[in-house]
Amino acid sequence: MKQVLVLGAGRVGRVIAADLAEDPGLGVMVADRSRTALDAVNDSETVVADLGTPGVVADLCAGADVVVGAVPGRIGLAVLKEVIGAGRPVADISFSPENPLALNKAAEEAGVPVIVDCGVAPGISNLLAGRVVAELDRTDSISIMVGGLPVRRVWPFEYRSVFSPTDVIEEYTRPCRMRVGGRDVTLPALTGVELVDLPGVGTLEAFNTDGLRTLLDTLDVPDLREMTLRFPGHADRMRMLRETGFFSDDEVEVQGVRIRPRALTEKLMFKAWEPEPDEQEFTVLRVEAAGESNGRPQRIVWDLLDRTDPVSGASSMSRTTGFPCAIVTRMLADGRWACPGVVPPERLGADPEITREILDGLAARGVLVRRTL
Repeated sequence: MKQVLVLGAGRVGRVIAADLAEDPGLGVMVADRSRTALDAVNDSETVVADLGTPGVVADLCAGADVVVGAVPGRIGLAVLKEVIGAGRPVADISFSPENPLALNKAAEEAGVPVIVDCGVAPGISNLLAGRVVAELDRTDSISIMVGGLPVRRVWPFEYRSVFSPTDVIEEYTRPCRMRVGGRDVTLPALTGVELVDLPGVGTLEAFNTDGLRTLLDTLDVPDLREMTLRFPGHADRMRMLRETGFFSDDEVEVQGVRIRPRALTEKLMFKAWEPEPDEQEFTVLRVEAAGESNGRPQRIVWDLLDRTDPVSGASSMSRTTGFPCAIVTRMLADGRWACPGVVPPERLGADPEITREILDGLAARGVLVRRTL
């Protein structure tokens, strides 16, 4: 029996652990600093551990054959470094602000595969982008639009988050990198707002966010962009908060007490964005590409629309983020992917058999990705 160590017992980490625990050939251990979070884990062993403390992850890895990284982005890269140092293969969904390709040399020297960003976006989006580039003779543009939203729109934000408010606010503040006309450009987040009509969803707004990550390094495509989807009006409200200073880390004094506005905002947003019990939500992803094949123009569109699981209650964002990681983790455990180095999902997408296995695995779990030409 192979032993899998899941680092992080948040909503997504728990979905990954539950999926892996269904495999009789895998033993699963879940580690988190929160006993409350671990108490929500079913069918797996658990251990309380502060994963942000140096040395803790390396010690936990000693009993594992494969590791899953599902920690907050702020400690994601540090955790990956420890796993690599321990010589363990890892599948990771921790959206760290740093470029994970910076760890490629260390992973190659350690002889371990490190599959990063294997969630929904980045993740499924990268996989599909890699598949498109492999199929077409020439790819001119790739556009990615993605969002997770509540079915019931509640004023003022009309938004809920299954991730920490820290990571969401980071999306709204981090400069957005994209490629336009063959040139890499950087724009402020929350810009370029446009309305988009999507089947089964209706009208949403899309705005620039910094989600391309490794695609800018790995794909030679003249036009690349990633946009976040929300209900119309959300971007304007977030820009107002950002420009007023509510997302700032610069301390201000209030009645003799120095506070970081962002810390207060995150505290308030955690409550405002927390899903209600049994609240329904959905995740929507569109990857659209244009190029040429056999001398003829080609347009390929991939669409994903997933909703809260009515049986388990798992959110669609947890499912669409956790299931790809669980599928990839099994590939590592079985040795079907053993190439050392940091591997972004677009590299997996270059292989048609692996792409089909991942998409079939998602379909078997009720997450359908549809392709149209």
